[in-house]
Amino acid sequence: MNTQNAAVQNPPSNGNGTRRRRLLIVAALVVLGLIAYAAYWLLHGRYFESTDDAYAASDLVQISSEVAGTVTSVHVDDTQHVERGQLLVELDPADAEVAESAAEAELARTVRTVRGLFSRSSGLKAQMRSSEISLQAARGDLKRRLEVAADGGVSSEELQHARDRVAQLEAQLATTQEDLATNNAQIENTTVADHPQVLAAAAKVREAALALKRTKITAPLSGTVARRGVQIGARIAPGAPLMAVVPLDQAWVEANFKEVQLEKMRVGQPAEVHADLYGGDVTYHGHVAGLGAGSGSAFALLPAQNASGNWIKIVQRVPVRIALDAAELQAHPLRVGLSMDVQVDLHDTSGPLIATEVRTGPQQVVASEEYDAAVDRLVADIIARNGGGDVATGAAAGVAAP
Repeated sequence: MNTQNAAVQNPPSNGNGTRRRRLLIVAALVVLGLIAYAAYWLLHGRYFESTDDAYAASDLVQISSEVAGTVTSVHVDDTQHVERGQLLVELDPADAEVAESAAEAELARTVRTVRGLFSRSSGLKAQMRSSEISLQAARGDLKRRLEVAADGGVSSEELQHARDRVAQLEAQLATTQEDLATNNAQIENTTVADHPQVLAAAAKVREAALALKRTKITAPLSGTVARRGVQIGARIAPGAPLMAVVPLDQAWVEANFKEVQLEKMRVGQPAEVHADLYGGDVTYHGHVAGLGAGSGSAFALLPAQNASGNWIKIVQRVPVRIALDAAELQAHPLRVGLSMDVQVDLHDTSGPLIATEVRTGPQQVVASEEYDAAVDRLVADIIARNGGGDVATGAAAGVAAP
């Protein structure tokens, strides 16, 4: 009887208390975790936006010919790295060399023609002075004959001959003066070297020399060769694409963020980027260089027509350009089109919404100063050899007003 009473007063434990305590502990941990996550989100996490819809991009510099010609040599191939100014393709220079020789001959002929204009002015001026002297003498003879004509000292026929001689010399002088004025109009205020005809012929020489130089196609910047399509023996036209050069050391990332992620995104905010190529072991540090002018669908080849038919709202994505650190790119080069993960720090919202920074990227190679100087020396030499002593002075005495 006592044993039964004791069992009733002290029933065996079924573990409910222990389970309850464990559940309370778990619940407390969950609540603490939620509180910690809420604190992290409010103080830190909400200032970051990330996306894995991002890809590496770079300039794709198209290489084309500026002159027509036949390809005689191709010095590079796909995947090859080239330096700025390195020879890529050579065209047959025969036509350009003939054109340059013809331009040089035309410049020499023009210089001699212009030199003749200056010399003709000097000759016309001397001829005009001779006509003036002859006219003055003829007028003197006519005056003397008129003085004695009243006394019958000369015949009327002789007197008429004297008058005709004066009229003839006056007409001859007038013609010479007109010829001199016409010739001077072509050369006044110029020298042989800066005469318009000579300058035009010199420009033709420079044009022909430039066409000859363009038969050697060089790399406009350093990068990797891609999409090479030119072959030896092909006849190409100006503007025909030959290959492309991709400057991988100047790559950037196009990150496509949802429109709801852009509220606090500004130019200049720091960003961390990871490439699937290297995994999480390599972190690129960059910054927001600019936000796209529109969503991807707005610039699509066939933009959506939301004004017709049934409409379903779709969250749009806007491309955001992320500039990368050059040293990190040099250490871990990327390839165009690689998948990237981007996370942007939004703590600092003082930056602008529209990028105003002037691009300092690759510039096109222009003709070298050494080459320009060589062409200028060639033109000056042709003018000097064919201009005689009147190249600089322009025979200024010959262009004076009559």
